[in-house]
Amino acid sequence: MPVCPQPCSPASSRREELAGQQPKRRRGAPSRRSSSSSTRRVWVDGSVALLDAAMENRIQGGLPPELAAHATRSSARNGHGAVGSAARREGGGARFFSVAGRSPAALGVGAARTAATLKQGEKEAASYWGVAPARLVKEDGTEWKWSCFRPWDAYEADVSIDLTKHHRPATLGDKVALWTVKAMRWPTDLFFQRRYGCRAMMLETVAAVPGMVAGAVLHLRSLRRFEQSGGWIRALLEEAENERMHLMTFMEVSQPRWYERALVVAVQGVFFHAYLATYLASPKVAHRMVGYLEEEAVHSYTEFLRDLEAGKIDDVPAPAIAIDYWRLPAGATLKDVVRVVRADEAHHRDVNHYASDIHCQGHALREVAAPIGYH
Repeated sequence: MPVCPQPCSPASSRREELAGQQPKRRRGAPSRRSSSSSTRRVWVDGSVALLDAAMENRIQGGLPPELAAHATRSSARNGHGAVGSAARREGGGARFFSVAGRSPAALGVGAARTAATLKQGEKEAASYWGVAPARLVKEDGTEWKWSCFRPWDAYEADVSIDLTKHHRPATLGDKVALWTVKAMRWPTDLFFQRRYGCRAMMLETVAAVPGMVAGAVLHLRSLRRFEQSGGWIRALLEEAENERMHLMTFMEVSQPRWYERALVVAVQGVFFHAYLATYLASPKVAHRMVGYLEEEAVHSYTEFLRDLEAGKIDDVPAPAIAIDYWRLPAGATLKDVVRVVRADEAHHRDVNHYASDIHCQGHALREVAAPIGYH
């Protein structure tokens, strides 16, 4: 607890002098001692408080300073006889409270009552709505600290998937989709070059858009037409969430600069509207484009992994969020993270090419069961 520095103005010295003065005691009134030598000024919750030895012992014994200060201020305002009234002085934007003469027992009762009131308020709010945050633990008994995903969302990635698969463009739509992805990659290579950490963040901010857009379009179509979706809504939203977790992971590895954040905003805004228009016009071409985009992602992560293995990039320890999300071993490194992310991208590649093939064969997605949980 940092000690407030000595006052540097005459007004502050005068306030301290007034706070330390002992009021005259009437005949027959109980004695109340106050000594400026037994108090010291500290910063508590944005205020200056004069703490005596008894209150300081209470804080050192485990009582939070905020609760102790709150109890002190409440007693000063309400004038509780059991605790004793506090001499309050205000000036210069700081509040002074003299707590000299309070007994530890009286102070403890006030602070304990404050803590109980806070806990009771939280309990009443949770019980009123019937919703309370779940307290989860991991398999080793430690507390689960992530709110963005739950233990049952974690999985072990299938890194044995074939990374060399490629769909050869057969129709005009396939060629348009491939050329579009190639055109998108050229400025990315020019801007990021071999800074694969920042490149991965940019890639994931774009790769997480198609699944959300396609899932929303299918969701609204299902509502309008009163028909089921074959599980494709869930599969596509699952893909978007998985891509977003990739971004959350790489945010722990490399922090983007301000102009890279601005670029993300611009690219995401343009790509969202462009992909939405493409999906409404031709879902077949839209899914094929995402399939080619994921092929490029597999290639980029392969280059990333090659530089890590060559020592050109430091193989730092894996972020804690990646270890829990992909159930990696405790000693996992960035290379392990890149391998599982690359495997995820390969699975998304297969799902989107498969969806495009369904459309090419003249079927709607709802007619074929979606590969939910494929990655």
